[in-house]
Amino acid sequence: MFPIASLLPIDLPLEDPILKFMLIMAIVLTAPLLLNRLRIPYLLGLIIAGAVIGPHGLNLVLRDSSIILSGTAGLLYIMFQSGLEMDMNDFRRNSWRSLVFGLYTFSVPMAFGIFAGHWILGYPILSSILLAALFASQTLIAYPIVSKLGIARDKAVTIAVGGTIITDIMALSVLTVVVGFSTGSADNAFWYRLGISVAVCIAAILVLFPLIGRWFFKRCSDNVSQYVFVLVMVFLGAFLAEAAGLEPIIGAFLAGLAMNRLIPATSPLMNRIEFVGNALFIPFFLIGVGMLIDYRAFFKDWETIEVASVMIVGVTAAKYLAAVLTQKTFRLSRDQRTLIFGLSSAHVAATLAAVMVGYNVILGHTPDGDPIRLLDDGVLNGTILMILATCTVSTFATQRGAHNIALGEVREKEEADPAEQILIPLANEESVPELVSLATLLKPRKLKNALCALHAVNNTESDPRDVKRAQKLLDAAVRAAAASDDYLQGLFRYDVNIVNAIASTVLERNVSDLVMGAHREHGLTEHYLGKTAEGILARNNITTFIYKPVQPISTIQRHWIVIPARAELEAGFPYWVQRLWTLGRNTGAEMHFCGPDRTLDYLREKAEKSPVNARFRTLDDWDTLPDLAADTRTDDALWFVMSRRDRSSYLPAMGRLPDYLERCFSRRSCILIYPVQAGEDSNRFGL
Repeated sequence: MFPIASLLPIDLPLEDPILKFMLIMAIVLTAPLLLNRLRIPYLLGLIIAGAVIGPHGLNLVLRDSSIILSGTAGLLYIMFQSGLEMDMNDFRRNSWRSLVFGLYTFSVPMAFGIFAGHWILGYPILSSILLAALFASQTLIAYPIVSKLGIARDKAVTIAVGGTIITDIMALSVLTVVVGFSTGSADNAFWYRLGISVAVCIAAILVLFPLIGRWFFKRCSDNVSQYVFVLVMVFLGAFLAEAAGLEPIIGAFLAGLAMNRLIPATSPLMNRIEFVGNALFIPFFLIGVGMLIDYRAFFKDWETIEVASVMIVGVTAAKYLAAVLTQKTFRLSRDQRTLIFGLSSAHVAATLAAVMVGYNVILGHTPDGDPIRLLDDGVLNGTILMILATCTVSTFATQRGAHNIALGEVREKEEADPAEQILIPLANEESVPELVSLATLLKPRKLKNALCALHAVNNTESDPRDVKRAQKLLDAAVRAAAASDDYLQGLFRYDVNIVNAIASTVLERNVSDLVMGAHREHGLTEHYLGKTAEGILARNNITTFIYKPVQPISTIQRHWIVIPARAELEAGFPYWVQRLWTLGRNTGAEMHFCGPDRTLDYLREKAEKSPVNARFRTLDDWDTLPDLAADTRTDDALWFVMSRRDRSSYLPAMGRLPDYLERCFSRRSCILIYPVQAGEDSNRFGL
């Protein structure tokens, strides 16, 4: 027999791709188990693991092209995900805060860097300015921490992410200009070329990417194809930025912003993006960063230690001061200040790019023939040590601030959120994905067990095949919810009729909302809604959404909500409003509320307290609904707040709504909302 060692050579460093991949995956798997006991942040643990197995440690794995490729993909993935998870309404509202923080976190480190480089380390002024650009740049290496804790939409995160892009653009612009002056190429054509290319790149990503994405998602529902398409857009954005003279991370972030509204936070596609990133791309990036760290740099010479000490102390102090100034300017909490400091203090991607460019620029030669570099060996080695130190500080600070903020949100949720159950009656398999998607977008993101689906069978007309068909429908609903990391309970029920089955389930399970499909055979025109839907509305006084999808709800750009007069007097007014507010936050789409001014005043007041991307338009007469068709586009959805007869908000024009929908809005997705309404049977429903 041959010894196993002869069949599996293990010469170091490892060259067998199977062994390399297995080793890295083993580290990703075991790191959380080992580090939780030592209270070391997971991200920092992966960096340390990279240093241990890398060429400067045990030399198990080289930082070769495969590691560089995977690491680059991981960094772009982090930037893309940060743009994708931003609350666009909050980002727009806080854009000036991001600008102010960006100026703080750029100008303060620039001042520290120029002073430290020129007056402490004795570098020439151009080298000192480039060293200051290293101080100013930052990398969102700790962003996965806030994403995992579910606080990516906190104001502090929005400010930090927006400010990071601003400061990186300015720092890399300084790099470009300094190199241009050093090489003598900073003429007029240089400035025109830089300005035009950057403007074209940003416009192409922010304008064309949403159009391409919406076109693709409307025509392709395959899960794998959608995810591959997203990856293509990430790297295309990075390539366009690189071609324009910017860092690829800027393009990846802009691609995330461009695709933000097409990939809702609760969608299955978002769940896949987060899962693959956290399992593969981001760990490879962090381990690759660790492989750069050379602990021997501490012992090479005094200059390296001196430069590294100045850089670490200077950049940490500068970033902390910028965070303090931001806190004082916007009256943020201490935890938000800590979080901003943690997110902005790490230096990896842009810093490495800048130091390598400066190191490769040769200004001349000494009499001995040695090259005179814009940034010397001391700065290069000091940068590697600075990366280790700042990544350590960043992960600890971010974890502390994010953990405290997340705990605060949990307490608020426990105090404020009642138990909620959304029931989805199922009738045909084609409508299942869209009904589940709508229900998922209407519920708060953190409620994971709020969905249940029901398929009912008339026990007087039952067929053995009904059980198999019911199981198929319920399995499809469970899979659709699981794809977005939500739990959905499937219910199968025999009853004397379907209406009675749904009504009984509503009472037994204390259901708060009903999401159901429109009458399938004849849209909304035959018997108005269909006999089943009309029977359900007659038996159940809960918030009910009747949905006729024309295209995936994730591709909807604008939601038009048509509200009747006196809707604010109905008992269920705050409930359906809260559902639409949740929809607006989960999708980021524009919400156009159309109704009487008196009703809109209540919504304007809510928009001031809890902002969404809302627009308001006076509409007093529902007989003018056909005029609204001229203002709607293909990618719009129509919502109509309805009323049962003899209730305060009922309008005779509601009886003519099927005709309006057929003539004017047949190519638009439509949702009818029937709110909770007080009346003769209100005591039965706890009103």
